[in-house]
Parts: sequence; structure tokens; C-alpha cells
Amino acid sequence: MIGTELLAGASPSVQALAVIGIVLLEAIALYVGYGAVEEAIGPTVLDRLAKAR
Repeated sequence: MIGTELLAGASPSVQALAVIGIVLLEAIALYVGYGAVEEAIGPTVLDRLAKAR
């Protein structure tokens, strides 16, 4: 896991909180990233799908 190997001496509670924080940050990054991609190419894809009918 990214970053948690740096907490080898930490308590299990601190390690668990670190994993939760990392997962939350990854989820936020994916949400923002997919939103940006959808905003950029979404209209083009929808137009092509509408023309294909």
C-alpha cells in the first residue's frame, strides 16, 4: 500500500487511519479525474451515439 510501509512502528489504529485516509484521497482523485474526462469528451460521445441511430 502506498505510504503505509512508512508506519511500520505505529500502532494498528494509526495504520488503519492512514489506510482509510489514503483510500479517501484516492477516491476523491478518481472522482475529480473522471469528472474532468466526462466533461471534456462526454458531449462528443453523446453526439456520436445520437448520430449512430
